[in-house]
Amino acid sequence: MLAALGFCTIGGFLLLTMTKRVSVLVALVLTPVITAVIGGYGDDLGPMALDGLSKVAPTGIMIAFAVLYFSLMVDAGLFEPLIRGILRIARRDPLRITVGTAALTVCVALDGDGASTFLITISAMLPVYQRLGMSRLVLAGVVALGAGVMNMVPWGGPTARAAAALKLDTSDVITPLLPALAAGIVWVLLAAYLIGRRERRRLGELDAPQAEAAVVGDGPGTPRVATRAGTALTVFNLLLTVTLLTCLVLEVMPLPVLFVLAFVIALLVNHPGWEEQQALLEKHGNSVVLVTTMIFAAGVFTGILTGTGMIEKMAQAMVEVIPDSLGGHLPVLVAVTSMPLSLVFTPDAYYFGILPVLAGTADSFGTDPAEVARAAVLGQMTTGFPLSPLTAATFILLGMSGVQLGEHQRFIFRWAFGTTLVMTAAALLTGALPL
Repeated sequence: MLAALGFCTIGGFLLLTMTKRVSVLVALVLTPVITAVIGGYGDDLGPMALDGLSKVAPTGIMIAFAVLYFSLMVDAGLFEPLIRGILRIARRDPLRITVGTAALTVCVALDGDGASTFLITISAMLPVYQRLGMSRLVLAGVVALGAGVMNMVPWGGPTARAAAALKLDTSDVITPLLPALAAGIVWVLLAAYLIGRRERRRLGELDAPQAEAAVVGDGPGTPRVATRAGTALTVFNLLLTVTLLTCLVLEVMPLPVLFVLAFVIALLVNHPGWEEQQALLEKHGNSVVLVTTMIFAAGVFTGILTGTGMIEKMAQAMVEVIPDSLGGHLPVLVAVTSMPLSLVFTPDAYYFGILPVLAGTADSFGTDPAEVARAAVLGQMTTGFPLSPLTAATFILLGMSGVQLGEHQRFIFRWAFGTTLVMTAAALLTGALPL
């Protein structure tokens, strides 16, 4: 019963968002509430939702101040030299810019944190896309591909969870997959090339006035007019931003605290007057509300699914449907299904709930549990996490780029799934997974 309700919740949410019946925020709250009431958990809705909200609260706070910080820096013209440099190197070519976006994302994502990857890459590249009238879907999609494949790094969440769940060393999981990871990066660059070529053709059909008009508008992801700052102020902003990013990587303080402090300092130095500070907050308040409300709604969604036990029951149901005849091919089956299951299970539910059972089943067929762990990280919350409504980072990506979840999923799903298939093939060829 609970497993069926859980799958109905996920299916209903995806149906509502991809068909644009309601907003993502409404679907995130409405679908689990309805199924929880049907399952007889109406009296417990409050505590479960509150538990989910409390878990995403630090992320929501971080994103609110991160959006304000980077918005302030864009307004101050901090990224203008970078934008001009990218445009000069890419020669205003959408194809080169798209491939460059993928390469930049792969480099930034080395820290293994999806949230910071999205904050940095979208802040740097969105003005470039707007300047040329390029699609924000392309930006969000290509960044998702790069961040997804790099989420396999040993210090990233999925690999660490897989190793911890099966009591393995992270080297047992990731070292045999390094050729597959390299193949995944090559695929991402190839996908960016193909997407960029299509974007180049699309823009080639627009004349210059249409391209300029495409970047005019209000809302998240709209171009902001940069205010020219003096040289001393620009140097200060650059040093502050570099210091902030260094502290983020070194985890000097919790991420929300770092962004709160950095924004307050930047606001005080760049806009010392009360009127200027209020004007900036009012200007970018809309973007903050759009992003943070989505994150808190996602907290309600996961809180109810976890509190009712739906996720646990779904995990058991998934394992029970695997026929014995497929036991010897379990790693390949896990690899192929790992990416789509990112839309259904949270990383903790999958790696600590499903993976140990799958590994135990595989062990009974003579398959090394480490091979099952490798198969899982080829897609589950790696290539799949930037498309999943169950991760807060997804809504950072969407909020900062200004695209809808359903559109983003339709646009990039096949490319992300392709990354998993390419890496699976490479893992099979190199012996990381058994044939």
